[in-house]
Amino acid sequence: MSWGTELWDQFDNLEKHTQWGIDTLEKCIKFVKERTEIELSYAKQLRNLSKKYQPKKNSKEEEEYKYTSCKAFISTLNEMNDYAGQHEVISENMASQIIVDLARYVQELKQERKSNFHDGRKAQQHIETCWKQLESSKRRFERDCKEADRAQQYFEKMDADINVTKADVEKARQQAQIRHQMAEDSKADYSSILQKFNHEQHEYYHTHIPNIFQKIQEMEERRIVRIGESMKTYAEVDRQVIPIIGKCLDGIVKAAESIDQKNDSQLVIEAYKSGFEPPGDIEFEDYTQPMKRTVSDNSLSNSRGEGKPDLKFGGKSKGKLWPFIKKNKPPPPPPASASPSAVPNGPQSPKQQKEPLSHRFNEFMTSKPKIHCFRSLKRGGATPEDFSNLPPEQRRKKLQQKVDELSKEIQKEMDQRDAITKMKDVYLKNPQMGDPASLDHKLAEVSQNIEKLRLETQKFEAWLAEVEGRLPARSEQARRQSGLYDSQNPPTVNNCAQDRESSPDGSYTEEQSQESEVKVLATDFDDEFDDEEPLPAIGTCKALYTFEGQNEGTISVVEGETLYVIEEDKGDGWTRIRRNEDEEGYVPTSYVEVCLDKNAKDS
Repeated sequence: MSWGTELWDQFDNLEKHTQWGIDTLEKCIKFVKERTEIELSYAKQLRNLSKKYQPKKNSKEEEEYKYTSCKAFISTLNEMNDYAGQHEVISENMASQIIVDLARYVQELKQERKSNFHDGRKAQQHIETCWKQLESSKRRFERDCKEADRAQQYFEKMDADINVTKADVEKARQQAQIRHQMAEDSKADYSSILQKFNHEQHEYYHTHIPNIFQKIQEMEERRIVRIGESMKTYAEVDRQVIPIIGKCLDGIVKAAESIDQKNDSQLVIEAYKSGFEPPGDIEFEDYTQPMKRTVSDNSLSNSRGEGKPDLKFGGKSKGKLWPFIKKNKPPPPPPASASPSAVPNGPQSPKQQKEPLSHRFNEFMTSKPKIHCFRSLKRGGATPEDFSNLPPEQRRKKLQQKVDELSKEIQKEMDQRDAITKMKDVYLKNPQMGDPASLDHKLAEVSQNIEKLRLETQKFEAWLAEVEGRLPARSEQARRQSGLYDSQNPPTVNNCAQDRESSPDGSYTEEQSQESEVKVLATDFDDEFDDEEPLPAIGTCKALYTFEGQNEGTISVVEGETLYVIEEDKGDGWTRIRRNEDEEGYVPTSYVEVCLDKNAKDS
């Protein structure tokens, strides 16, 4: 099977076919090129997607990724990043192993095709030239034969005519001979050219054209083979990354299997455990004592009361307060299982509103400075250094974290001191390397930093020991005095809620302040509160249920009402809201749907 023998007369069609083959090859190159662009775009989108959901450093999201489920999600994002890298590898390998090679091969193929068809056209032109020579020789031979025939007929006519002179006859005879000789020469020339043409034609159709067409056939077959090899390479490039992609997917599966729901639950406890004990029973406050005394003084019914022990539930006892309560803040709401319909007026304080007016007044007067301190913190004031604004368990964690950080800083400074000391020793042994005295200032500075850090560490360790019960807690009077002095000396503010002290059973108790102290606190509070701007709104909320705020510090809301949020729930079940500049207070978080403004929350 050869194009030279089978397609000897299809020169033009072969030229079209080979051009179509080159176009097909260029189409394959374009296809692979677009595939590489798709792979790069896909890899870029995967990387952007992985980056988009990575936790931002030094943000709240980063703290949330301590849970095993979040760690598994991070591992999945990292694996997807590696997965995207494999698609980039596919693009690079296809570009280098297919596109570049095929583009170079197409250029070589075009040059080879051009050379082969140039030789073919040259052979065609040569055979056409030979054909023209043969036709010209043939026409000349035909013309000479006709003229020789006419000259012979004229000679015979003259020879038969008796009236013609002998000289004319001889002249006609000579002319006939000349014409006859010319015809013979034309015949010989025609015969020679014919033989030459036949030889050239035989060479053309049996040697030149078959050789040229054979080269074109081989060129076309190499092109076809090259397309097949490119297709194999195309598949192999994909197959090479399959094991790595499989490892990425295995990594995702492994990350999913590493999720431990029990561990996550324990982390939630560690993150939000306050350390408070559940509130104890509320003591019964007997308001019938005055009535009993009146009856015993004015009647003979004392005998009825004999044998009955007196109920000593003083109306102003040191009642146990609920956890998380600031004096101006209502108690926490009931458990989430209780529906709002079952609690028509919302959460109620353990102390009912039947307390003596003097006790309520004193409580109000002593609680307002705390509002000022708390609001100051919310507006960006300094956080207490000992984290005493946090529940016990969270405070212990923060203090422990601070101690660990200080220990690392101390170790770092000590390493730096050791390095400076060694350098000083080297300078002492080799004075040409440097002056040892030049390091004394730096060494003294590092030693001073170490001493400061140690003092800081001791301070935080003392607070940590106090939280853990290793050191006795400060007395209530000391706490109150500290709070009083703090209001007068802002730089030494420690905590605005230190007047809460743990009782033996874990609940919190309060003692009435002296009248002079109450007056001072109330006066300071009034002076500072008047100059203070209201808290900025950090979002809005919509009331899901009607709540009647009957306790101090609460505010009534109607179902469907929209209000401003000025303080979000800190874990005690209450959210602080504002209706207008003069009306603000707390409502149960479960009674409202909160929508916080992200920018305000971040700030």
